[in-house]
Amino acid sequence: MKLLCWNVNGIRAIAKKGFLEWLEHEQPDILCLQETKASPEQLDKSLLEPEHYFSYWHSSVVKKGYSGVVTYTKKKPLNVEYGLLGEKFDGEGRVVMTEFKEFVLFNVYFPNGKARSERLNYKLEFYEAFLKKIEDLRKKGKKIIFCGDVNTAHKEIDLARPKENEDISGFLPIERKWIDRVVEKGYIDTLREFHKEPDLYSWWSLQAGARPRNVGWRIDYFFIQPELKKHLRDAFILPDVMGSDHCPVGIKLDF
Repeated sequence: MKLLCWNVNGIRAIAKKGFLEWLEHEQPDILCLQETKASPEQLDKSLLEPEHYFSYWHSSVVKKGYSGVVTYTKKKPLNVEYGLLGEKFDGEGRVVMTEFKEFVLFNVYFPNGKARSERLNYKLEFYEAFLKKIEDLRKKGKKIIFCGDVNTAHKEIDLARPKENEDISGFLPIERKWIDRVVEKGYIDTLREFHKEPDLYSWWSLQAGARPRNVGWRIDYFFIQPELKKHLRDAFILPDVMGSDHCPVGIKLDF
């Protein structure tokens, strides 16, 4: 079972750059997209109903053309829920939960905290609300996978220039400590199970030719809880897939 995750920085923009052809070629069992920047009523059937896939959308209601996530899945989920974090957070269209027999999958577009202090506080509050949600479900016996643009690089190995960015949102100690807590609770950063090497990034600034020089950040993740580790067969990044300032990341599971 192949799961992919990609911040597409606008699904209508990526559609013009060969997204559906890429999807047909890649054939993931589940694809989680973030920053769709669109509501379903703004899209044509080819994006709403790609061949072989069900789709589940959570779009922003506070501002059109902002945020948004969609989960495409070949297998129909047992249950689908949207938001789940409360009125303060759900209006921005950041979470789709799909439940399957084997696991519960959260597709999440975590907030960016760079704009101003209020947004950093919002991001940190979102982090707390999300962790509480998945821990509550975990206590009920659910097996959790979450993926998405976390908007934080965890460790120095996860960005090209850690020293220059230690005071920038996305690599602040307070943001990184939240990922520390996620790991302390047992959630596994799947990529590092297979790849300990540096220079593996999933986002590059659009300025100054950062991507060709691989001056990037790893801010897109798949986390799984320990009970699923025995099913994990691979985790990877697809840096050669173009069309967005992010590239896809993925995992393979054996059920």
